[in-house]
Order: sequence, then structure tokens, then C-alpha cells
Amino acid sequence: MADIDVSGGDSGHKKGPGVKKAKKLSTRVDMTPMVDLGFLLITFFIFTTTMSTPTTMGLIMPKDEKNPKDLTEVKESGALTILLGKNDLVYYYMGQIKPDGSNFQSTTFKEVRKIIQDKKKEVMANYTPSPLDENIKNKAREAGDPNWQNAAKDKDFVVVIKPNEDATYKNTVDILDEMTINDVKRFAIVDITEDENKLIHATEPK
Repeated sequence: MADIDVSGGDSGHKKGPGVKKAKKLSTRVDMTPMVDLGFLLITFFIFTTTMSTPTTMGLIMPKDEKNPKDLTEVKESGALTILLGKNDLVYYYMGQIKPDGSNFQSTTFKEVRKIIQDKKKEVMANYTPSPLDENIKNKAREAGDPNWQNAAKDKDFVVVIKPNEDATYKNTVDILDEMTINDVKRFAIVDITEDENKLIHATEPK
């Protein structure tokens, strides 16, 4: 509400010498009602806004297939196995683990992206065309993949993810995010073996 200050003013309209001029009217805006309205609006939106509900990510694990015919065949040259341990540590090896564990290496989440990218580039560089590639390209084109012509080049690239008992859910989600970021089309979470777990415990800092 605006208050009109008329103090000191002359309500007359006299003119001539010796007659003082009337002071100009001044206005003062009272902001109190606006402040009250602001708090009312804040309170209104607090009570009418729906609080965001926690969301969860569904994770479908592969079946434990016993029939060899139902198992997915993976080329050793295109396989990258990533193992998750405690303290945000990551371990990996290419192809099959060697008996002496010489190809078992450790890294961090900061470096794992480059490892995935380098392995993917290696597999794509060694790509050999096959009659089934056209089906892969057609599916990629129908799905709207702008790079559908190269969709078959990484068909042999597979990432196997193996968290052990000390790995956190955060690390598992982070490594799944890396699959999306690096456009890894074939990956799976499987159980870690006893020998792999022993290598992790032998390698991790005490």
C-alpha cells in the first residue's frame, strides 16, 4: 500500500509575492504486504509441490545356464574382464586369465575408461566381415544409430564385469555407466571365480 505524505504542504492556491510555494508531495511505499504475500506463496508451493521419490535401477542378472548349448560364445581376443574390489579399486585382464596371473592388472576408475576405449579400438581394428554383419547393421539403422554402418565392427567386443564381496553398489553402477558412455553393446555381470578373488586379495593394498 502506498502512503501519501502531505505534511508541511499548503493546501491553498495563493499566488503572488511573499507567498511560499507548496512543497511537493512525497510517496513512501510500504513493502510489508509484499513480504507477507511472498511468504504465503513460498508456503503454498512447499505444501503443493510433490517431493521427489527415490528411484531404483532394476538389474537383471544372467541366468546360470548349465546347458553348454545355451551359453554365449565369446571370442577370447575380444574379451575384457573387469573385476571390482574394495577401496574403489579396479582389476582387469584381456582374454583368458593366464595360469601365472601375469596378465592380471590393477587400475582405478579414472583410468578404466581409457582401458575400455583402447580395447574397443583394438577389436574394431581387427574386424573381419561376415555374412551376419548385414543383420547387425540393419538393426542398428532401424534403431536410429547414426553410426550404423560401423555397428558390426565391435561385435566381438565383450566386457565381463565381476564384482567381489567387497565391491560397493556405487562402483557397480559406475562401471555400468562406463558401458553406456563408451557405447559397449555387449556386457554382462557374472560371478567372480575363487582364483580371481585370490588374485584380488593378493594384489590389493593391506
